Amino acid sequence: MRAEASTTRVSSTSVLLVGLAAWLVPGGGHLWMGRRFKGLVFLGALVLMFVLGLALQGRLFPFEFSQPLVGLAALANLAAGLPYFFAWAAGLGEGQVIAATYEYGNAFLIAAGLLNTLVVLDACDIAAGRK
Repeated sequence: MRAEASTTRVSSTSVLLVGLAAWLVPGGGHLWMGRRFKGLVFLGALVLMFVLGLALQGRLFPFEFSQPLVGLAALANLAAGLPYFFAWAAGLGEGQVIAATYEYGNAFLIAAGLLNTLVVLDACDIAAGRK
C-alpha cells in the first residue's frame, strides 16, 4: 500500500504564484512551500550553472526568431529567471566566439534555463497536489 503525501490541494491562483516564484528564483517555489532542502539545492545548483556559463564566455542569445535555434536558445536563457535579468542588466553574456570555452558556456546557460523549467513544473505539481 502506498503512503499518501502530506500535501493539500490549493487554488489555481496559488499554483500560478508558486510557479512564478519558482521561475523568478530558481528553487523559490519549493522554498515557499517549505521544502527547504530541495529549494536550496535547486537555488545553488541552477545559479551556479548560470554563473559558470557566463564565466565560460557563454552568450545570452537575442530574441531573433528569424533564426529558430537562436530564438529557442533565447527562450531557454530567459527560463533561468532573475539570474538572466541580472546578467542582462549588467551587460554580461556577450559571449566570446573565439574563446575555447564559448560552446561550454552556452551549454551551461541553456541547460540552467531548461532545468529551471523542470523545477517550475515540479513546484506547480507539488502545489496542485499531484505530487
